Amino acid sequence: MDRRIFLSTLGALTVSSVAATASAQTTAAPPATTFEPSDYVLGSGDKLRLIVFGEDSLGGEFVVAGTGKVSLPLIGDVQAAGKTVRDFQDTVRAALANGYLRDPRVSAEVTNYRPFYILGEVNKPGDYPYLNGLTVVNAIATAGGFTYRANTKKVFIRHGTDAKEAEYVLDSGLMIQPGDTVRIVERFF
Repeated sequence: MDRRIFLSTLGALTVSSVAATASAQTTAAPPATTFEPSDYVLGSGDKLRLIVFGEDSLGGEFVVAGTGKVSLPLIGDVQAAGKTVRDFQDTVRAALANGYLRDPRVSAEVTNYRPFYILGEVNKPGDYPYLNGLTVVNAIATAGGFTYRANTKKVFIRHGTDAKEAEYVLDSGLMIQPGDTVRIVERFF
């Protein structure tokens, strides 16, 4: 009698551990990436503030055009898309030092990040302005929340620099980045 209870309990534990392992494998998501402004790669739609110390007429606010370039006074079009803010700053400094200014001091910062996009099973899909510290849950709330058909357990995100979207477990701490496309899928009953 005791042996049957032991074997029954052992069998139940084995089945539940196999089910838990299989469940963990299917719901595992790629690690969430956090947004670090120092690593931010510029792209079309970003708004920059450029300061050239001692030369107020060379600075100002500029938008990265669809071509990925910023049109600056004196030096013309400068490639910004695909570069970090620091790389862009160094490129402008080098261009100004090339026959225009002696030892230019340049500072650049992003004043408005490009928007993020949310589509699928949300009430108001579209593009929205990016705010620092934006999570997927905040993005869904910004888009009017889930529809009644939404799968509230997983989300697909394509980062602006990636070719493919990745599946993530929907978590309140999952961060998104400027230019990301967030897709909420329909649930299956």
